[in-house]
Amino acid sequence: MKMKRRSILVAGAALLATSMLPMTAMAKERVVFSGGPAGGTFQVVANAVQVYKPIKASKDFRVRAQSSAGSVENLRKVNSGKAQMGVVYSGHVYLGRNGQMKNDTKKYEDVMAVAWLYGAPAQLVTRKGSGIKSVKDLVGKKVGVGNAGSGAFANCELFFTHMGVWDKIERNAMGYNDAAQAFGNKQLDAFWLFTAFPSGAVIMAAQTNDIELVNVGKDAQDSGFFDKYPYFSQLSVPADTYRGVDYESPSFQDSALWVANSKVSEDTVYKMLSTIYTDEGLAHMKTQKKTFKHMSLNTGTQGVVTPWHPGAIKFWKEKGMM
Repeated sequence: MKMKRRSILVAGAALLATSMLPMTAMAKERVVFSGGPAGGTFQVVANAVQVYKPIKASKDFRVRAQSSAGSVENLRKVNSGKAQMGVVYSGHVYLGRNGQMKNDTKKYEDVMAVAWLYGAPAQLVTRKGSGIKSVKDLVGKKVGVGNAGSGAFANCELFFTHMGVWDKIERNAMGYNDAAQAFGNKQLDAFWLFTAFPSGAVIMAAQTNDIELVNVGKDAQDSGFFDKYPYFSQLSVPADTYRGVDYESPSFQDSALWVANSKVSEDTVYKMLSTIYTDEGLAHMKTQKKTFKHMSLNTGTQGVVTPWHPGAIKFWKEKGMM
């Protein structure tokens, strides 16, 4: 009986000691990484991080990629803690933190920058011979404007409103692949994307149609768009990016940022950056999509005008980038 009682006491003491251990020693930190819709680069980012073997092997955190509508939904999910990380356009982080989102004065102050990922340009696709040479030519046309809650939709509404055509088109809110399919079936006259090139959806559309890219860069420049929204910058989609588009197409871009909720541990953000921003980690990202070819230690802090997560500050300062 004494031996049995002693065993019970020892087991009880061990259980008590275990219960007093820090939570980090008992369970991995759960990280939901919010990506985007099918056919978009946001979801590629989330999936690429999740499947990278050193990330999967971590004893400290567990990453799960989750699809979403895109930038605006990610802003809200990360801010609320429904997702711990995500991809959000720089402009939406800026507007959200300052309570300047369209029809939304809430301040999303728990969304913090982790890294710059890539530049994402506007792309407006139509058919050769459509007569659509400017956004203003879309009046009365059927246009795919991105799915509700996405950065594509929000930026389309912003730009088309600025150009005076938002309420003068037949808007179809849908994801990139669905828009490309509808375009191929002649159900749309044009469709809008806000994503890195080459886009799989545009490639899909170009397989069944002779396509053109509308010169939205000229529209933006001539209308004062850059003066009103200075977080956008000019760039061009190079010639021959898509089949049959043998000319450079001026456009504008925003930056896609890796962001995290302010309550994600400093250690987790630091270790994830330390894993991805190695030669091997960056090579892995580039195998997932050519868009990530500009990801590097040198570009990781460029163009970020919103507050950084403490774990990111620790990493980028350690690398001499801050």
